[in-house]
Amino acid sequence: MATADEPHDGRSESLHAEYVLDVRIVEVRDDGVAYRFEAPEHRGRTFEDPERAELYADVYFDVNGFAEAGTGERGVPPVVIGAGRDTLAAYFLTMPGIDRHWVASFFGCKPPRVERYVGRVRSRAEEIRERARAHGVEPA
Repeated sequence: MATADEPHDGRSESLHAEYVLDVRIVEVRDDGVAYRFEAPEHRGRTFEDPERAELYADVYFDVNGFAEAGTGERGVPPVVIGAGRDTLAAYFLTMPGIDRHWVASFFGCKPPRVERYVGRVRSRAEEIRERARAHGVEPA
């Protein structure tokens, strides 16, 4: 999963996770550690926590990709909103300062339901990646 560190402007970078269709998460070490999501035609997004970065990748696959450009700092891509409660809940959990209690409050439910929402998104994303691999699409 991880590769050797590569120096880049005083930082080191290593591969944290690699997915099909040239999607990946890169671990960046500078003064601290961050995880950068990368995909074609996506401006990239950085997370302090690898779990949030991985969940973001799952949301990305669940909706067949999206771009956040133009949504503003607190906006949500329209395709994520249109995908349903479970995808929107998972997307919210990728945002800094938002936890499952906040999401549960937003949706008027209890935290275990939020966990079920996230589980569905993760399952669908993995199914999509498995089908892509079955059709010969491999990580770059």
